[in-house]
Amino acid sequence: MKHQFAALALALSATALPVLAEEAPAPADPLSFNVSVTTDYRYRGVSQTRLKPALQGGADYALPNGFYIGTWGSTIKWIKDGGGDAQVELDLYGGYKTELAKDLTVDVGLLQYYYPSNKLHPSANTLEAYGALTLGVVTAKASYSTGNLFGFADSKGSVYLDLSANFDLGNGMTLTPHIGHQSVKKNSAYAYNDYAVTLAKDFSGLVVSGTLIGTDTDAYVGGPKSRNLGKAGIVLAVKKSF
Repeated sequence: MKHQFAALALALSATALPVLAEEAPAPADPLSFNVSVTTDYRYRGVSQTRLKPALQGGADYALPNGFYIGTWGSTIKWIKDGGGDAQVELDLYGGYKTELAKDLTVDVGLLQYYYPSNKLHPSANTLEAYGALTLGVVTAKASYSTGNLFGFADSKGSVYLDLSANFDLGNGMTLTPHIGHQSVKKNSAYAYNDYAVTLAKDFSGLVVSGTLIGTDTDAYVGGPKSRNLGKAGIVLAVKKSF
């Protein structure tokens, strides 16, 4: 039970890695890096760090023809809560993004979530295929698990759907509302919805943000300090890109 709730926690973004490729235009220098610290690593609404801070960082290589690859990592706690041993999440992704028409962009790719020595059965390692369509400020995206989803047995074909918008408020400030729905194949009891609203300010590459985030599920993790990993809360973060 603890393992399944923890796995569900991982299946829920705040910092899904393909977002980097979806939301940012290709830089003049194709290689870019980012590092960040956050008060809580939320993924698809659920905490990966027992509501505690996380260190994160990544690198992206975007080509002028629309192809890109990248990697990203974060400290985590949910694997240990589930009886495994991994303390970090490492992600690898690659895809293709192009403009189909004015203000209409498509983005498709693959994302591998990897948890070194996670020792969970089934393994928490997960491969998703994703596709996103952006019209103006609105993006609709679907992610499909090509195998088991984050340790759920027989869960191939699980789907995460999300809808978000990115509003430029001027002076380097953006407002980003988001809603999502996670289905878990053959584990329908673990399906849930998540939501978030992020206000961010860009100080010449240093982005400070605050996010109101939550879910409609009680993703409890047990132990002496039981926590609801999907409860509503405020997440603060600082990110530097270079």
